[in-house]
Amino acid sequence: MTRITGHRGARGLWPENSLTGFREVLGLDVDAVEFDVHLTGAGELVVIHDAVLDRTTDASGSVVDLTPATRAALRLQGSTEPIPTLDQVLAVLSAGGGDQHRPDLHVELKPSGGAGQVAAIVQRVVAELQRFGVRSRCHLSSFDVSLLAACQQIAPDIPRLVSVNRSWAEAQGGLATFAQGVRGLARIIAVERRLLAEQWDAIARIVPAERLCVWTVNDPAEIARWLDRGIGHLTTDRPDLALAVRDG
Repeated sequence: MTRITGHRGARGLWPENSLTGFREVLGLDVDAVEFDVHLTGAGELVVIHDAVLDRTTDASGSVVDLTPATRAALRLQGSTEPIPTLDQVLAVLSAGGGDQHRPDLHVELKPSGGAGQVAAIVQRVVAELQRFGVRSRCHLSSFDVSLLAACQQIAPDIPRLVSVNRSWAEAQGGLATFAQGVRGLARIIAVERRLLAEQWDAIARIVPAERLCVWTVNDPAEIARWLDRGIGHLTTDRPDLALAVRDG
């Protein structure tokens, strides 16, 4: 059965990467929750997708330049909440939903610097996953294969998810070549929906369908087509719709 992942919590229903979104998405009994983590220059692990503040908050500037005080003072778009820290998010998600539902966590790492910053964010995130008792239900995620290699070295027991879109695939010699190269590194290969639809037959011969993820699919008719293909994972901004199509 296809596993449904709420994208950045469930950004089509609540403000993306917000504590409200993470609390509410648990009530949908999703199979997994995806979110993004940056390490600021002040040493905070914060949960936000972009490297800049402009799109999702009432402030501007770089995430890496945030201090705890400036982070606490800004507000997410459509919310009265600030950008949450990783420990705040894990406090919500480690508790689970109704009847002790415990979704998997897809944790996308967003380093801003070189190799030293990569190692630092991986080590810090892994320590937090361990502290909150969620390590066994996580995937560490990135577009960056070298970052995932660092994850494999630092925390070989935590499975990895690699994402790819059209421009990244083309830079790697095409989607098929990319998929061949990462099969041993990543348990899940997550492909942008239009690219995967175009190359489904070729990719499904290389990677078993249960190890493929399609993102980001929000239309019920398109969701149904992916479910009919037997894909392993589907990431969506509207997990309520995806679950209704799958389970209804």
